[in-house]
Amino acid sequence: MTLSLNQWTTKRWTVREAVEGCARHGVEAIGLWRQNVAEQGLTESVKLVRDAGLRVSSLCRGGFLTGDDALDDNRRAIDEAAALEASCLVMVVGGLPGVVPGQPPGDISRDLPAARAKVAESLEVLAPYAAAAGVRLALEPLHPMYCADRAVLSTLKQANDLAEPFDDVGVVVDTFHVWWDPEVLTEIARAKIFSYQVCDFLTPLPADVLLGRGMMGDGVIDFAPLTEAVLKAGYDGDIEVEIFNADIWARDPDEVLAEMITRYERLIAPTPEPRG
Repeated sequence: MTLSLNQWTTKRWTVREAVEGCARHGVEAIGLWRQNVAEQGLTESVKLVRDAGLRVSSLCRGGFLTGDDALDDNRRAIDEAAALEASCLVMVVGGLPGVVPGQPPGDISRDLPAARAKVAESLEVLAPYAAAAGVRLALEPLHPMYCADRAVLSTLKQANDLAEPFDDVGVVVDTFHVWWDPEVLTEIARAKIFSYQVCDFLTPLPADVLLGRGMMGDGVIDFAPLTEAVLKAGYDGDIEVEIFNADIWARDPDEVLAEMITRYERLIAPTPEPRG
């Protein structure tokens, strides 16, 4: 496993700037976001990544399957992931219908089982499309505090159960979202892991809990058992650092990237097996 920069960690950087930053710091992979790729242009983004010799560890994001008209946008996301040769398309499945992230609830559905059923129905349509395009879909369970507005999948078990019937649907193990779960190690062991994302869980959380992610070592997560479990489960892809944090976004992105590498090497990087 090697280190990847999720573009949102250095939010001020464009795709070009993030690719160039990875090249300067010797980072071999990058996780891209669709809106940034659209701003750069898909064709240009593909060229930048390939010319730099980088892997695309993930494309964020597809999903929000509980809303209306989600299927067409997700087909476009799958096509973009195919063009970028992304290791997976991250799927944040969406919250309760009618709930908009960052806004008070208005005319909404409070039927949580129905919302989860709609996610499953949407996967039945999207999974064959993704498989035909050579794209793997990675379901990301989010911390339960995001259940209403971002993801009705709150545990790795829920994501595993949904992914199980499909060869090309797996899961994201994101330390911020799963560290608290008493069943997480058991569920990692049975998971088809398509992405391993790391950052820390800060306390106290900020007023905007979306920005409660911290640099590894600044919060409460014990990374060693999670990384060991991911390795034992057979994951050999990139370890992607994804941080949403206003203070980190305000800093020089090159400084953030340098610190990210240092923290990764100290707290996350697997220890090589001794030879001989």
